[in-house]
Amino acid sequence: MQNTISRRGFLTALTATAAAGLAGCAAIPDMPVIKVDDNGQPLAPQADVDSAFGSYEAMYAAREDDGYQLPAIPIKRMNKRYLRQIVQDPTGEQPGTIVVDTQNKFLYLVREGGQAIRYGVGIGREGFAWSGRAVIQWKRHWPTWTPPDEMVARQPELVQYSARNGGMQPGLTNPLGARALYIFQNGQDTLYRLHGSPEWWSIGKAVSSGCVRLINQDIIDLYDRVPNKTPILVM
Repeated sequence: MQNTISRRGFLTALTATAAAGLAGCAAIPDMPVIKVDDNGQPLAPQADVDSAFGSYEAMYAAREDDGYQLPAIPIKRMNKRYLRQIVQDPTGEQPGTIVVDTQNKFLYLVREGGQAIRYGVGIGREGFAWSGRAVIQWKRHWPTWTPPDEMVARQPELVQYSARNGGMQPGLTNPLGARALYIFQNGQDTLYRLHGSPEWWSIGKAVSSGCVRLINQDIIDLYDRVPNKTPILVM
C-alpha cells in the first residue's frame, strides 16, 4: 500500500530525523557525501570528502550547457543547508518520488536505502498556491517562458511575453532557467513548475513570484535523474 503522509506528519518526521542527527550515507558518482547537523548545516569537511565525488566548488562551477554559459555559484555566500546533499529520507515516500516541502524550502528526491537527495528551493506566490500528488508530465531543456494571463494582468509590462506574443525565448535571463519540469494532475496542467533560476540568492526564501525554483546547476542535476511520469508530492 502506498505510504501517504500529512503535512504535519511530514514535518514531525523532519523534526524526529533532525533530533536523531541527519547524516549523508552512500554517494552517487557526481555528488559528495555530506554529513549535516541538527539544523541541516553541513559538518566539516564540507567538500572534497572523497575525490571520486568532487566538491561543492565542482558541483556549482561555471559550465557550458546547450550553448549557454552558466556562471559559477558563489557558494561561500550561500547558506550551506540549501546546497545539494544526500540525507536520510524524512518523507517515507517510495524511491523515485519527488517531495517538495514548501515550508522549509527543500526538495527531496527519494532514493533506495532510506536516503534522499535534498536540494534547496525558493518558493513564490504560485509555489504556495497548489499542493497534492501529481506527476512530472514532461520536461524541457532551456524552455520558453509564457507568463499566465493573471500575471500579465498584474504586471502589464510582461504582455510582450504573453502566449499570443510567443513567450520569452530561452536564455540566461529567462525566469524558467536551464530546465523546467511540468506538473500535471489527472491529466490536467496544474501550472505548477519546478524550474531553474540564475538568482541563487533567492534559494531558501519566499520570493515574489514563480513556482519552485532551484539553482540552475541543481535543476540540471534533478532533470537528468527523473523521467517523465515521475510522481511528485507537494506539501
